Amino acid sequence: MTDTAIYRNQPPGLWSLYSKALLPKDKPSGSDIRIPDLSARLIGASTANANLKRYQKVCGFSTQTTVPVTWPHILAFPLHLKLLTEKAFPLPLLGLVHLRNEITQHRPIGTGESLDITVRLDGQNNTSKGLEFDLVTEAWTSGRLVWEETSTNLFRQPDKSDKKSGGKPPALPRYAETAEISAPESIGRQYAAVSGDRNPIHLHALTAKAFGFPRAIAHGMWSKARVLALLEQQSNWRQDAVSISCHFKKPLFLPGTAQLNWQEGPSSWDYQLLNASGEAPHLSGEIHWGS
Repeated sequence: MTDTAIYRNQPPGLWSLYSKALLPKDKPSGSDIRIPDLSARLIGASTANANLKRYQKVCGFSTQTTVPVTWPHILAFPLHLKLLTEKAFPLPLLGLVHLRNEITQHRPIGTGESLDITVRLDGQNNTSKGLEFDLVTEAWTSGRLVWEETSTNLFRQPDKSDKKSGGKPPALPRYAETAEISAPESIGRQYAAVSGDRNPIHLHALTAKAFGFPRAIAHGMWSKARVLALLEQQSNWRQDAVSISCHFKKPLFLPGTAQLNWQEGPSSWDYQLLNASGEAPHLSGEIHWGS
């Protein structure tokens, strides 16, 4: 039976959840880990809260009558944090790795629409790198599903199999269209201020070093949003039902620059964000239009 927390109009407060995130947990191990059936629901979330314009500016979206396709992720973030800081959730929040993100928007969402948002834990899977699990988010309005997202996260564990990965990675594809993305040193703090996601690896070099990074790294969902903001400016971009997948790969250190590289097709686009030299990917994905 799923344990569901329900909120009306206002999501749970973030600061109390941050404090819970710092509480120590017993170190989980191996096959003993079980992701619980937890969910949370926010009824009556306005898509036009005070942070929308700031979010659009930080990510580079133009102001329109509809919200950015990634905006419901921001509205749902307090519910994500609620589930990941529950006592029943067995994994430490700090140190989880965001591997993949897929968003399906069944129709454009108007600025000011009211959404009912649900989030649940799902999809436990043991892999050679560790335990993967999904955060599944849905946004409903007037009883209809208008937006959904699956974010896959990894809890690293030692690989006990005899299989060893080896060889060179496959050659990167090369697409015809390119643009440069600049990520200033402060972008992690700017994104945290509008998203509520204050993971220390994104905020400052000093806090990132505590987790083994030489400098702060750009938030994956900022990178995805920045890519989409640039792609939306292309003449062939469609305001339609759309699914957007994203695989997060190598970190983008701050400050830094990256190359957005993409190709357009009649019903789908491919894209990748490469490092400044074009030799390694920060992320890659596909965009598919139509229901």
